Amino acid sequence: MSDEKPCEPRAFGKLLGQAARLWRRVADQRLLPHGLTEATWLPLLHIASSQGPLRQKELAAALSLDGSSIVRLLDNLEQGGLVLRCEEGRDRRAKEIRLTDAGAKTVDSLECIASGITNEALAGLPPEDVAAARRVLQHLCDHFAAELGEAPTLPNGPRVRFEGQGGSAFERTQ
Repeated sequence: MSDEKPCEPRAFGKLLGQAARLWRRVADQRLLPHGLTEATWLPLLHIASSQGPLRQKELAAALSLDGSSIVRLLDNLEQGGLVLRCEEGRDRRAKEIRLTDAGAKTVDSLECIASGITNEALAGLPPEDVAAARRVLQHLCDHFAAELGEAPTLPNGPRVRFEGQGGSAFERTQ
């Protein structure tokens, strides 16, 4: 029998937020030698996981940024040779964002580093615990997305392999 007590809602939310903040700090620390920060790697991952070209407006909404902030961010990514902004054929005011070849290579590196961080964090946990945690997190994402009137999160995208205890593994779609 476990000594663990049910998690109070306030403690659960605090723990969830703390885990997310710590994961991002570790990711920032490991990506800094590559010249990347959360401000640059997070948009690259959003662009890479989109189904086709992503509109500048959609990226701003996904990152909770206003118009001027997304323009500055994309200016930096474009100057770094990681993205291209193209006028959309139907509406010249609308801009489509695409990864360059260098941007795609950077995303590949990002995904390897992110998978490494996650695999290290989950090392030693039984696969069924990891699968249960994933289900809970997916439920939370879906619940909050529905409350905000957004599409469910993580249904499509690159598959990431997580290795559990004893070499067992499962895959999830990001």
